[in-house]
Formats: sequence, C-alpha cells, structure tokens
Amino acid sequence: MPHNNKPVNGNDTPSFLDLLNQMQPPAAELDGKHGTNRLAKLRAAWKESWKEGGFLYQRWEEVLQARQGSWHDAATWIKTSLLLGGLSLIVLMLDAAGDVVSAALKGLSDVPATSGGDGSGLWATVDQPIRVFLADQAAHLAVAPAALYAFWQLTGLLGLVGGFFGNAGARIAWLLFGIGSLAMIWSAAPAGGRAAATGLAALMWALASIFALRGLTLRPIVHNHPPEFQPQFNPALHLHATLPAPTPVGDDLGPDNVHPLQR
Repeated sequence: MPHNNKPVNGNDTPSFLDLLNQMQPPAAELDGKHGTNRLAKLRAAWKESWKEGGFLYQRWEEVLQARQGSWHDAATWIKTSLLLGGLSLIVLMLDAAGDVVSAALKGLSDVPATSGGDGSGLWATVDQPIRVFLADQAAHLAVAPAALYAFWQLTGLLGLVGGFFGNAGARIAWLLFGIGSLAMIWSAAPAGGRAAATGLAALMWALASIFALRGLTLRPIVHNHPPEFQPQFNPALHLHATLPAPTPVGDDLGPDNVHPLQR
C-alpha cells in the first residue's frame, strides 16, 4: 500500500494505517516489549486522526454533512455503504419471505383434502363439497388432492389480500376464485342441499368481497374536459388616427408661430 508522508493538516490527508506507521510512541511507553510498542503507536495514531484535519475527523465531518445535504453531495463511501446495506437487507427479506411461503405451502399441502374436520357448521357446508370435488378430479390427474386444495386456498388468500390493496390482477383472481368455488360446490354438494350450500357460499364470498373489492365502483367516470381544438374569438376594436406633425422651432413664419389662413 503506498504511504503518504505529508503532514496531517496538509492537502493530502494520510489514512489511519499511514498514521499508525508514522507515529512514534512516547519514550515513557517504550519498555522493550513489542506488544506495548504496538499499543502505544495505535493510541497515538488514534488521537492524531481525530484532530482537526485528520482522517477520522474528516470522515465524521462528511457524515454530518450528509445528514443535512442531498444524496448527490454525500461522500462516495457513504453512498456505497448505504447501497450495500440496503441490498443486504433486501436479500435477507427475500430469503425470509421465501422460507415463510415455503413453510405455508408445506403446511397447506399436509392437510388431507378429504377431511373436513367434524363435518358440521357453516364453513364445513361450503368447504366439504370443494374437498370432495378436488379429490374426485385429482383421481384423473397427475397431482395429489392435497396439492389442489392447497392451491385453491392460496389463490383465495392472495386474491383477498391483493384485492384489498387495489391490485387489478388480484381482484381478477378473486372473481375467478369465487366463480370456481360456486361451481365446485354446486357440482359436489348433496342434491337435497345443493341450492342452500351454493347460496351460502355466495353470501360468504360477497361478504369477503367487501374487503377484496374495496373502493371498486360501477358508476361511470365522466371527465369534463374541454375539446382539444376549440376556436377562440377575441373581438378587438382598432382605431387609426393621424396626428399632425409638430412644427419645428424657429421656422419662417416668425417667432409668434401664427399661420395665415389658406384657402
């Protein structure tokens, strides 16, 4: 590493390592031991670098200026540190989110597709036909019934949460989720209670749509904008008057400036 032998308060400020190599410890601390010698040099370099114009002093001044200035005026090492820290944080968040989603999918896939708890209650009336329908369809497909049921739950959850935050794709997924659920319930529910189960599912879906379709309106939006090319009329009255030229001073008519009447 090249060393800067210029003084600390000069134009080129030496780094902390340069100061450490240049510093000589006080004579009282030189007792012949290598460890004490290194510690004394380190202490002297630390004190020198915090003096006005020192390496650490200037770095601290750059930090204080970055708090009050703009991003463009900040020092390069501050920008680099913040960017590296932000990228590291994003990577950690993505890694944690991947673990959470993986655990959620694994937990959903472990739920048996044909078990509906005790088989009673309002939710079981809606959920049990869907489990039965997916289990019957999975027998003809190369997929497990639990995977189909987990995908159905995940689609509804993403549609509900994304629709609440106004995402258009999530709201479309929520609409398709509700229509598909009603079709599955109508197909797999017992014949005697098919209409009741489908109607109950429609009411539950409508109540959940209050949150998923929050802010959505069917009223037409009317924009009252003026025509792009609108002729403008600015009437103006122009009067042209001719004023006589002023008579020059000291003409041939005399000092009294009297003009004779001419016919």
